[in-house]
Amino acid sequence: MKLSQREGILLLATLSVALFGGSALLVRGRLDAWGEQQRRQAELRAEIAEDKALVEERERWEAEFADLRGLLTRHAPDKKMDIYWLSLMDATAARHGIEINRRQAGEEARNGEVYELPIEVKEWAGTLEALVHFLFDLQEQGGMLDIRELYIKPRADGELRGRFVLQCAYTRERD
Repeated sequence: MKLSQREGILLLATLSVALFGGSALLVRGRLDAWGEQQRRQAELRAEIAEDKALVEERERWEAEFADLRGLLTRHAPDKKMDIYWLSLMDATAARHGIEINRRQAGEEARNGEVYELPIEVKEWAGTLEALVHFLFDLQEQGGMLDIRELYIKPRADGELRGRFVLQCAYTRERD
């Protein structure tokens, strides 16, 4: 069978298009992977630059921590801190007329020398004045206490309801 010049050109064009299309399909996945690698590399470079900046600021952060270390209360290694902080919070709330109905201590987490214990209060009620006095008195109790989340919902009778998370930071004496 003999191909005419026109048929030969069409065959060559068809083969060229098929080869180009097949190559594009094969290369496309690799181009996507290459683009993903470039994006990940840029993220890692940004993280490295951020970490280097933190390392360069180490002396400043250590000096600031040394200043704040005096505010952290020190407790015995075997002391149950959830009971300690819950009773302190309950006594302070009762003193200021805040009613705490549901509360739960979270897991104690250690970060270097500092321990943190979250207390989640799922339901509280009281007036705005009582809440302000309660929060101020908590801050004055000693230790590092921080309200991380505070949700307040007003009621028609002027009472407030809501929830909050109290983060307690402290250190422990060494054994």
